[in-house]
Amino acid sequence: MQLKVNWLDYILDDEWEIFPAGGATGDAYFAQLNDKRLFLKRNSSPFLAVLSAEGIVPKLMWTRRLENGDVITAQHWINGRELKAQDMNGPDIAHLLRKIHHSNELLDMLKRLQKKPLHPEEILLDITKRLEKEKDLSKLATITEGLHFLEMELQNIQYEQKVVCHCDVNHNNWLETGDKQLYLIDWDGAMIADPAIDIGLLLHWYIDKEDWDSWLELYGLELTDNLRLRMKWYVVSQTILSILWYNTKDLQKETQHWINYLQSLTS
Repeated sequence: MQLKVNWLDYILDDEWEIFPAGGATGDAYFAQLNDKRLFLKRNSSPFLAVLSAEGIVPKLMWTRRLENGDVITAQHWINGRELKAQDMNGPDIAHLLRKIHHSNELLDMLKRLQKKPLHPEEILLDITKRLEKEKDLSKLATITEGLHFLEMELQNIQYEQKVVCHCDVNHNNWLETGDKQLYLIDWDGAMIADPAIDIGLLLHWYIDKEDWDSWLELYGLELTDNLRLRMKWYVVSQTILSILWYNTKDLQKETQHWINYLQSLTS
């Protein structure tokens, strides 16, 4: 369904066709005029320009500031596909994630945007505070076991080399073009943190454990006991946060899914 969006009236002529691009904010759109295609978003982070320059997201075409201070960005609209779960063991995934984690340009930009490094103590405190408001969940044995694991291992998973982490490496955020160019999109949750956040989620969700060594070799890491522990710590913490989020949205099917997954991690 074609739309007309007020803030786009200042950017595009009437000839453009505009369609919603989905997403939680409702501030993203596709626009098309003949053979010209754009992905438009309101108030994207300035981080987008560096991601584009690094070839991590589709090319940034232009940026416009409206009179009310809103910033509109236009990216090249690619003809690509979202990866499926079975695609996530490919070498290009490991290579792009390594590039992201080793990029000084991305790290410098997040620091200029006043992003502070995320420490595991902050994650644990956030979980504890949220559980105080969710009495029923806090009494679940699975949640209790997960929280106990996080508390017991907190001092054993300290890691000083913080990098830029995407923090949501779900297969839906990976796009591949027809000529096999790979992109990682949706950077709203990016943090400066332990790379084990991204690596751990990706390996636990998508890669068979017997293949972890070979995947990490593609990335450029050895599977040590410390890395294995750090990955598990962040996967457990993110799983508890997912349980809390879905529960507040009263999405019981999804809540139970993540409770079952947490049980598989801690059993």
